[in-house]
Amino acid sequence: MTAADADSVGRVGFAAWAANPVLNAFGADMVARIRASFHRFAKENFRLIKLGELGEEIVGWTAREGERDYISDLWVSPIHQGLGIGSALISATLRDMRVEGLKRARIDTHAANEGAIRLYQDLGFSIVWRGMQHSPSMGMMVEKVKMQQVF
Repeated sequence: MTAADADSVGRVGFAAWAANPVLNAFGADMVARIRASFHRFAKENFRLIKLGELGEEIVGWTAREGERDYISDLWVSPIHQGLGIGSALISATLRDMRVEGLKRARIDTHAANEGAIRLYQDLGFSIVWRGMQHSPSMGMMVEKVKMQQVF
């Protein structure tokens, strides 16, 4: 990704978040906060982001923010979900992690995000923790599931 892609990346991330009723049921103030958070993250962390593209269009992305073995983000445009883009992005990220010599990969999601949990399990992740955790972007406690895959 380049800095020039930040607006598109922010739009895709926010659209994916907004399309998930599990994540967006927290009111208009939360929607504004999350929209700004996606755009800020893309502008400040574009070097951490791996894009999923169809032709010239950005349709999804993943990021590794924080520790090297942690996949912090996976977002796919709602109209492109179910096409294998998320799976391809996570698989490519896992390949990168193995090449880097890492021994495991970690990822987490909202505990009620059954589609993401199922995707991660299909890709070899196992649930290692479920509980309440503070979400910096949402500014509140949310129920999370932490998962890992050992290489």
